[in-house]
Amino acid sequence: MKKMAVILMTSVAICLILPCSVLAQKDSGRITRDSKRAKAEFLKADPSMEHFFSAAYGYAILPNVGKGAMIVGGGGGNGAVYQGDKHIGTTSMVQGTVGAQIGGQAFREVIFFENKAVFDRFRANQVEFNGQVSALAVKTGVSATAAYRDGVAIFTQGKEGFMAEVSVGGQKFTFMPL
Repeated sequence: MKKMAVILMTSVAICLILPCSVLAQKDSGRITRDSKRAKAEFLKADPSMEHFFSAAYGYAILPNVGKGAMIVGGGGGNGAVYQGDKHIGTTSMVQGTVGAQIGGQAFREVIFFENKAVFDRFRANQVEFNGQVSALAVKTGVSATAAYRDGVAIFTQGKEGFMAEVSVGGQKFTFMPL
């Protein structure tokens, strides 16, 4: 009976969080507004992230990413892409995972690109992240010691939901210029 309750709760979490987070993010005006709010939330949680925002060649902010899983997982979200402080496009992300995992979660993600070469690869839709790339959860001071890995630095910030996981997977991004 407990197992059935967990399965039911997981299914409900997946059904509620994923559509709300992903489908609501098709409007580019809303994506831009939500991305600006997400940047403010990242900086509020860790003011030292300002050095990433000001020094990065470019960055992508995905303000509402949803994911859910029960052994096999999936998720996605949409965001705004900036070169310096100029909004130049949007991005969509899909992810898939497999492993010991259960639950549903909504979070924010920001991806910083250290240089033009890595940023150009992202804009050419040639960037995928796999299990080797790890994101840092944002909390005060964490970005002060963070470093780029292969020209990319990724930070996430949880919003709602619960996810227990030990899994491998990847994220695929698609860039659309304005």
